[in-house]
Amino acid sequence: MAAARRKRKLGSRAGLSRLCESSDDEEAPAPRESQPGPREEDEEDREEEPEDASDPSEEDDEEGRWESESSSSSPEDSGVPEASEPPGEEEEEEVEESHNHSATKYVPPQVRKAQETLDEKKREELGRLKKMVNGLINRLSEPNLSSISGQMEELYMANSRKDMNETLTDILMNACVTAIAMPARLMMEHVLLVSVLHHNIGIEVGAHFLEAVVKKFDELCKSDAEGKECENLLALIAHLYNFHVVHSLLIFDILKKLVSTFTEKEIELILFLLKNVGFSLRKDDALALKELITEAQRKANTAEKKLQDQTRVRFMLDTMLALRNNDMRKIPGYDPEPVEKLRKLQRTLVHSSSSGKETQLRVSLESLLSADQVGRWWIVGSSWSGTPMINDANSKTQQKPHIGKVSSKILELARKQRMNTDIRRSIFCVLMTSEDFLDAFEKLLKLGLKDQQEREIVHVILYCCLQEKTYNPFYAFLANKFCECERRFQMTFQFSIWDKIRDLENLSAAAISNLVSLLAHLLRTKSLPLSVLKVIEFSELDKPKVRFLRQVLSMLLIKTDAEELTDIFVRISDNPKLGMLRESLKLFLTHFLLKNVQAQKSAEEASLLKERVELATKALQAKESKLKL
Repeated sequence: MAAARRKRKLGSRAGLSRLCESSDDEEAPAPRESQPGPREEDEEDREEEPEDASDPSEEDDEEGRWESESSSSSPEDSGVPEASEPPGEEEEEEVEESHNHSATKYVPPQVRKAQETLDEKKREELGRLKKMVNGLINRLSEPNLSSISGQMEELYMANSRKDMNETLTDILMNACVTAIAMPARLMMEHVLLVSVLHHNIGIEVGAHFLEAVVKKFDELCKSDAEGKECENLLALIAHLYNFHVVHSLLIFDILKKLVSTFTEKEIELILFLLKNVGFSLRKDDALALKELITEAQRKANTAEKKLQDQTRVRFMLDTMLALRNNDMRKIPGYDPEPVEKLRKLQRTLVHSSSSGKETQLRVSLESLLSADQVGRWWIVGSSWSGTPMINDANSKTQQKPHIGKVSSKILELARKQRMNTDIRRSIFCVLMTSEDFLDAFEKLLKLGLKDQQEREIVHVILYCCLQEKTYNPFYAFLANKFCECERRFQMTFQFSIWDKIRDLENLSAAAISNLVSLLAHLLRTKSLPLSVLKVIEFSELDKPKVRFLRQVLSMLLIKTDAEELTDIFVRISDNPKLGMLRESLKLFLTHFLLKNVQAQKSAEEASLLKERVELATKALQAKESKLKL
């Protein structure tokens, strides 16, 4: 028996390893610590096991054998029957690890098969979609742009927008971002397609493409790439601006970043970008362009010795001066005709009748680069992948606006005017210390206010305007600038003016006079529509509201040109929901405004007012007949 047991231990690999690893301080294995050998010796073991094992029964022995046979995958890993003593520490760890591994990663076969089927179907669908989009992009040209954009819209309706955005972005990036310079015409046609889809499908189309392009451009700018990828990416961004996908804010951010670095590579990129969008930037924001030119001149003066090619620097400065002076002749190769031609084509392909300003993405370079950390606020319903405001302990101190040094007199005046928060005090101090309305506008935007804090700008402007003893047009021009900047400011002004109209009884005569002049100016400049007057209940007019309406409409009719007056009143003539307002205005103009007009005004003013009332009445009725038909 001892010979058979020794033979069995030496015959198995576990027995050999145990003999090799045994040391002096280990106990000698007892005769009953048997280790089963290979499967060929099972018969011999079965006869001898009962004699050696004193504790377990035959049932346990049989059970242990079945367990070892079912759990073992090879003769080397065969389990130990329950009849024998537990295995060594190493074997125990291996068994535990195998059990844990199988427990965490086990997936039922039917579930695994369903997942594999779904993944395979998804891959097939994406492959089929990529082939279809790739075929359309390869055939893209100006003559067939209409049909291809229509087919792309159908694909967007039939597939998920996420898949379509990713597929379209990948294909366009592979087609346009190459190591050689791409033809300008080809780039414009590809970006025009994105612009049409951006306006017709939704802003997430252009936003996804823009984010991918900007991140790739930032990555290549940091690397020392020698190809033309940067120029191609910059051309894509420039044409996204030309076709009203992105606001000029992003273009100025990119130019400021390039000017701050100011190497030979950046100078070439500045020239390339200014050649494509320089005059459009001048039209959109001349003040920001002027600041950029000043900064570039300062950088050029300090970097004269570092740069080898001074001619390119001088050429860049000459180009900037030509832009500032609106002199197109001094920019070689500048031809706005292709862009203008494609803009006309864009207007025919875009379904909505708006100018496209509403769908422009007013997003900064920093926001695009940090989109994965702080979210994409410019897309409605976009999820946040990070929670920076929770982790930031100093968020409140960072949100506090910085206004610089302000005199104690201004702060005391702010206290008297009940500017009881830091934000209101900051806005008030900016208004009181600005040189003009443009300076105030820039400084207020630089405060970096968000969401509800931003509405305080409108509230403080309106409050200060009404508190003036005599009307100050500074507030009207500033309000007009904010209304042109963003639609949200326009809505806030409208709601704030509604609150003041409802509370006319509690306002002083000077405040009502200032409110009349401000509202007339905003109506005359089309910053607010005439529908702002719909808050007034014409059936329940009291004396303050009659006086207020008479003053507003008289000022609007007399101080506005005939053509502009027609446009102002025609804007509310085609809206079926404003039918009551139109009838009320016609009644008020004829019965309240013209009543006793000769006694109150001179003959010349009375005749002019009558002419303008007739003109306004005709404008209100211009599209009523079409609506009735």
